[in-house]
Amino acid sequence: MIWIIGGTSEARRLVNKIGDIEDFIITSATESERQFIDSPKLIIGRMNLDEMLEFVEDRNIELIVDLSHPYAKIVSKNAKKVSDMKNIKYIRYIRSQTEIPSWAVYLKSYDECISYLKNISGTVFFTTGSKNIGDFEKIRGQNRFIYRILPALESIEECRKYNVHMKDIVAMLGPFSTKFNKSIFHEYDADYVVMKDSGKSGGTLERINACKELGITPIIIGRTEESGIENLEEIEKLIRKYSRRGE
Repeated sequence: MIWIIGGTSEARRLVNKIGDIEDFIITSATESERQFIDSPKLIIGRMNLDEMLEFVEDRNIELIVDLSHPYAKIVSKNAKKVSDMKNIKYIRYIRSQTEIPSWAVYLKSYDECISYLKNISGTVFFTTGSKNIGDFEKIRGQNRFIYRILPALESIEECRKYNVHMKDIVAMLGPFSTKFNKSIFHEYDADYVVMKDSGKSGGTLERINACKELGITPIIIGRTEESGIENLEEIEKLIRKYSRRGE
């Protein structure tokens, strides 16, 4: 059995490509993934290391294909550890990194970003999702922090948990064009836009370009370099190769 770790647009595209294959399952952390993948092969739920170990045992996993988000570091770390412990082949899909212009603010981690934000004033528009809202709210002070999040229940609940005002929540599904980003950033009178380097498919360049046209400072949170495969077609070929082994 082949285990695909999903939660990204690339994982959804891959599942559509290999719909004729029987011996795979795909997992995702959140219920919202059911809106994108309508399949009995989809399993919802977060797993720690011990749960992953039990999962691969119960499902007789022979290949792990990791298409989790580039910032889901713990997921990838645990999946790789499982592959080492159980001697299961592990394949990591990686998004190519965005070429960051010299005029943008590039920071290596969320911690660096928080330190930077402590020393600025104005309106900050976050496009980093809901996961780190609690950390950002701690240092908001008198600034206005606006969060663009997925229109999913778990994201809204995270905003409610930290008492984010409704007027500071923008719930919509991306990625978005430069024109659309420009319109939103302008509407909220943003001075800074915080983003992750989510690559081409994540719309990072479009956000940077929108900032440039508006004279806004983009703040990019970098990601750790990974080794893996950037070509989705190559991963599809490897999956088909493993699938045929069980015939």
